[in-house]
Amino acid sequence: MKKQLIALFAIVLLQMPLAAQAQLFQSVGTTDVYYSPKGGATAAVVQEIAAAKSEILVQAYSFTSAPIAKALVDARKRGVRIEAVLDKSQRKEKYTAADFLLHAGIPTYIDAVHAIAHNKIIIIDRITLLTGSFNFTKAAEEKNAENLLILKGNKPLVDRYYQNYAVHKAHAEVYAGKAPL
Repeated sequence: MKKQLIALFAIVLLQMPLAAQAQLFQSVGTTDVYYSPKGGATAAVVQEIAAAKSEILVQAYSFTSAPIAKALVDARKRGVRIEAVLDKSQRKEKYTAADFLLHAGIPTYIDAVHAIAHNKIIIIDRITLLTGSFNFTKAAEEKNAENLLILKGNKPLVDRYYQNYAVHKAHAEVYAGKAPL
């Protein structure tokens, strides 16, 4: 019976589309871990953005952190290419980084295809990945129990995240600012 179940599972797995199968990545490079509240995650994000040389790609659900938004604007002033794909909730919130980034000349997109675009990633120079449950908000740093991973040197993993970023950007809408009430 056990062999039959394994054989059945193998047949089902082989018939699944490749996109539905998980991709395995060997653990290489370095990983830094931060927790909140008050665990230094915002400072770590700002530090990584400050170290960017050529490109920063942001995918965020909730983004209201003034220090992170300012770090992105500062990076743009240094000549770093920046884009952001944000959840549709960013259109309606009172204060969001969407308007701040837009007014700073940073291309900003809204992913409205999903019920929630719940990604929380930053890809820096296509070699550093920031991800985890950590929302880019003041509450995430000061009140919430969240985590942030900073992974460096695992190019295949970062490339996979970049591919996912590109898929979401492709169906996102260009953000042109809040609609009048």
